[in-house]
Parts: sequence; structure tokens; C-alpha cells
Amino acid sequence: MQFPDDFLWGAATSSYQIEGAVNEDGRGETIWDVFCRTPGKVANGDTGDVACDHYHRYKDDVALMASLGLKAYRFSVAWSRIFPEGRGRVEPRGLDFYDRLVDELLAHRITPFLTLYHWDLPQALQDIGGWENRDTLSAFAAYADIVSRKLGDRVKHFATHNEPFVIAFLGNWWGMHAPGKQDLATALLVSHHLMVSHGMAIDALRANVPDGQHGIVLNFTPSYPSTLSHADRDAARLVDGFNNRWFINAILRGHYPPDMAQHFGAAMFEMHDGDQALMTRPIDFLGVNFYTRSVVRGGSGLFKEDYVKTDNEYTDIGWEVYPQALFDLLMRLKTEYHAPALYITENGSAWPDVVAADGQIYDEARERYLRAHLAACWRAIQEGVPLKGYFQWSLMDNFEWAEGYNKRFGMTYVDYATQQRTLKQSAHFYQRVIAANALP
Repeated sequence: MQFPDDFLWGAATSSYQIEGAVNEDGRGETIWDVFCRTPGKVANGDTGDVACDHYHRYKDDVALMASLGLKAYRFSVAWSRIFPEGRGRVEPRGLDFYDRLVDELLAHRITPFLTLYHWDLPQALQDIGGWENRDTLSAFAAYADIVSRKLGDRVKHFATHNEPFVIAFLGNWWGMHAPGKQDLATALLVSHHLMVSHGMAIDALRANVPDGQHGIVLNFTPSYPSTLSHADRDAARLVDGFNNRWFINAILRGHYPPDMAQHFGAAMFEMHDGDQALMTRPIDFLGVNFYTRSVVRGGSGLFKEDYVKTDNEYTDIGWEVYPQALFDLLMRLKTEYHAPALYITENGSAWPDVVAADGQIYDEARERYLRAHLAACWRAIQEGVPLKGYFQWSLMDNFEWAEGYNKRFGMTYVDYATQQRTLKQSAHFYQRVIAANALP
């Protein structure tokens, strides 16, 4: 299974999950700093205060990337390192860190893929309403402007948001993520404001980096009916509208799915003049985050659904392993949405990794997962899907949000007590894939 010559092999991380150094060089407080200190919100009371200490160890981590042969690295910038209060005063030491990181990547011939927002909103903005407040949208555009002015001479791939679904619904409806709100109308309004702010940031990026590639990263969980009954298919359709169609329809079609708007009813928001034009700003690429699928049947949930467990393998975080869903998703993005260039910006699996007596980590399950999903990518490319690259989640074990440090997604094992990094079996497999530009 040979991949195209210009296929980009990469790995991904995010700022709060790996950087640590939360009180250094003028960094402002974020909603995740506050959320982690709220009792009962994060497993074991874990925080990102130290995480993988990447802020101090970035040179070693880039050398690790180079040893794997990575062609690209996807990372996010911490908004509060640049604007400690979310807007207004710029902290030059924060900009300087990412300046050094980008130079280090380029020195190792690794292409930087920069995500502006991966969930760590400055707490100062949350204090005045966060993503519910339209003032945050202009603050985000100003942040995009400053970052792209500083780094756009070297960084040519920018994504505005990572997984607006998670930001809006896990953070503001289910309360599982920061800021921990539990209100559907709030979550829907946040979802819309994220789409509008995305367009505002795209404008800033295009102005400052006209030769760049600019896009957004969405998470997709393909929905399958348990049977072909009308009840099961109707439930799957609604779950699909919520998990998948909601954001991509807004970006590529300029409207939210009518069946979902009707379903949400009185919780829906009012659009302002100009919102539609902003959220449909043309994008150069779509980042696709994929981990698993959902199998549903007619039931009693909000979308008249119940979730069904299959006989397939499940990861340590409880997600079914079903690589066919990735192929199906990529084909759908090509045929139904005529999507632009696609990148798998996250794909990976959590397993209960242990260090063997010889000091190695034999994560056969992760290697199987990786091999099967790369095969799905290859099949999609053969069918004409414009898939340009693949970013493994994650470069290393890290702070896994509400799961704390309980779940390990990395292809590099991190001993959090010593910060020692050890490549797992799956990393050596990925190294061979990259070297051959093919699945061995």
C-alpha cells in the first residue's frame, strides 16, 4: 500500500495537554486551569500544571519527532500565553516560545501545522461570558491576527478551531469539559459563535498569510443504525445530524441542518446579519479527527436513540475499533460534501500501556489500530479522496482532559514522575511506515 509521494506523515498534540509551565512567562489563567481545580471534574484531581513539561523540553521533543521521520507536526498555541487577559496586552514571551518552537521544527525539516484554539480559553474572557459573548469573537480574530503576523512568514498551515463540537456540547451542555456548563441553549449559541469566529479568523489569516493554507478541524463520529428498521434509521439520522452534519453544513453549506434546528426547537439561537457570510468563508483544507463510530437504535434519548455495543474490540477509553467507518467517512466527505483537501488531523487509540521488564512498551493493540486505519486511508486515496496527510494522536502520552493521566494515547510513553520519553512498539511501526511511505 504505497502512499502518494507528497503525503504528509505527522503527529499531533495540544498546548494544555503537554506544555505545563502554567505560571511562567506571563501566561494567563485558562478555563482548564479553573476546571481542574474544581473537585470531581478531573480524574484523580489531575491538572495540566506540569503535563509533559514540553514548554521546557521542546527541543528534545522535536528531536524525538525527527527520529521518527515525521514530516509534519500539528500543535496548538495557548491563547493565554499571547494575551494573558484574552485581549489587549500582548505578552511577547509567549510569542517568543512559539517562535523558537517553529524555528526548531523547520531546522529539522518538519512542517508546522498550527491550531489557534484547542479548548484553553483565557479565564478572563470566560469571566465576561466566554464564547456566549460576541465580544469574544473579535478577541479571537485579534489573537489570530497577532499569531499569524508573528509566525506567518514560516508557518503556512493554520487551523482556526479544534473540534467545535467538544467545545460547545461537552463544555456547555454536558458539563464534562471546561467551563462545565449544562445548558442546551448556551451550547447551541456557543456552537454558532465558534462558526462565526472561525470566519473572522480566516479573514485575518488570509490577510497576513496570503500564501498559506487555512482551515478548521472537525471531529466526526459516523452513525450507523443497529438494524434497517425505520426507528433505528431515524435515530441514526438524528445522531448523525448532531455529531457530524451540524458543523460541516454550517461551514460548507452556509446553514445548520434543518432537521436538527427543528429538533432543538426553542433552544435555537438567532443569527445576526453577516453571520452566514463569515461562517462560509472558503477553506483550503478540512481537518478530520476520527476515533470511532456510534451504533444506535430507536430509544428514549434526546434524539430518540439508544446506543448499542457490538462484539468488536473496544479501546481503554471505551471506543469501538471500527476502521471501516473511517473509509466510509472519507468517501462521504468527497461525494456528499465535495470537501477540499483533507488531512486526518487526529486518529489514535488509548490502551493500558505498561513498561515491560526489558524497558520496552509492547502496544500491539495500538499498532493493529494504526495499521487498520492507515489501510482505510489508503483505500480512500485509491477512490479519489483528496487526503493529503495523516497525524497520529498523539505524539506522546499526555493530560487527557477529564480523564487526567489515566488514559494513554501516545506512541511515546511518558513517565510523568521523571518525564522520560520511551518510544512504544507502535512508534517504531509508524517510523517504518514513514520511511517506506507505505504500509509494510
